[in-house]
Amino acid sequence: MNRGFGLAIGAGCVLVIAVIAVLVFTFLWIPFRVVRETAVEAPATNRPVIQTVGTALPPAPTFTPAPPSASAANTASTGTNGANGTALVTTSNLLAGRYEQLSPGVVNIDVLVESVEGSGQGAGSGFILDREGHIVTNNHVVAGATDIVVNFANGLQAEAEVLGVDDDSDLAVIKVEQMPESAHPLPLGDSDLIQVGDWAIAIGNPFGLGGSMTLGIISALGRTIPSGVAQFSIPQAIQTDAAINPGNSGGPLLNLDGEVIGVNAQIRTGGANANTGVGFAIPVNVVRHVVPSLIANGSFQWPYLGIGGTDLNLLIAKANNLDIQQGAYITSVEADGPAGAAGLRGAPSLSQPTVGGDVATQVDGQPIATFDDLLNYIAFKNPGDQITLTVLRNGQPQQIAVTLGSRPDLDVQSP
Repeated sequence: MNRGFGLAIGAGCVLVIAVIAVLVFTFLWIPFRVVRETAVEAPATNRPVIQTVGTALPPAPTFTPAPPSASAANTASTGTNGANGTALVTTSNLLAGRYEQLSPGVVNIDVLVESVEGSGQGAGSGFILDREGHIVTNNHVVAGATDIVVNFANGLQAEAEVLGVDDDSDLAVIKVEQMPESAHPLPLGDSDLIQVGDWAIAIGNPFGLGGSMTLGIISALGRTIPSGVAQFSIPQAIQTDAAINPGNSGGPLLNLDGEVIGVNAQIRTGGANANTGVGFAIPVNVVRHVVPSLIANGSFQWPYLGIGGTDLNLLIAKANNLDIQQGAYITSVEADGPAGAAGLRGAPSLSQPTVGGDVATQVDGQPIATFDDLLNYIAFKNPGDQITLTVLRNGQPQQIAVTLGSRPDLDVQSP
């Protein structure tokens, strides 16, 4: 009897173990099986395509992407890979398609510079602006170049000449006489429409590694950065964490729609000559503002107010008995400049520069929160335009009309 009872217990244990094994096999195998079947739905000639319906962005304006295959559409409808995995693969395929579309519009630029000290070589990037062979890059890429060679995405090369440069915006336009059939211009976007957190793509020639694409986001907007060779700053610069390195200068920063939103220009290195996640691009609306004049005239004339200043803050507001903390505090005014002619006032004493200056709170009826707000507004005007500033002088509001002048040519060392 004891023997029969023992056999029954043993058989029961075997049965329980078998049931557990079946359950474990089922739960472990099914997810991998589903992923595998979903991934191989795409044609053998392409990468696996996993998409979620509605996640694809519209194509770049100047390109016509190939229609999705039937198998890709079937894969999109299954959606069995989970939201996170599906979104990742969809983004990967989108970026691969964007690179294929956009890279023929990006060029690598080699320059030769000869001076009394000797000769040297440099490299940068640029993008094709139109089918006439105009290419946008940075001024610091081609400054002083005696020979410029443009390398297209298909490997062909062409000599280029400089049509126009602007020190203050660090922009330049070069031109080639003939482009390969595969090369094409890139569409320009609107930098006023981008937001912090938007995706950003950089394509360029970092460290001479032409055709490199990196991905990041828009980290900040409205930065004011030095031009590098002039005392004036570049307005409304875009900050991004897309990897930008030496050689990326002059190349495009793009959105996921394939539009140029900026021209990569600078990086904050922290002492190392490489990307640290803080890069800056000249906004495309500055390109729209400056480049037509560079093509037509070889130069660009910026408007000029003739003041120095800083942001109004708590300490300055307290020193001037003000109950606001936003505005542009004017520390100095050039007597023979437009601001001086209009009667704007800076701080009367150099020993106390934070006391007594006018505080601009509006320009043409638009609020001013910082000194950069005022400079950015003026930057997109033209010499000869009239603006109206609302200022606080000794705590009392006044409206002052100023006719903008032209920036003087100053021989100032870069900061």
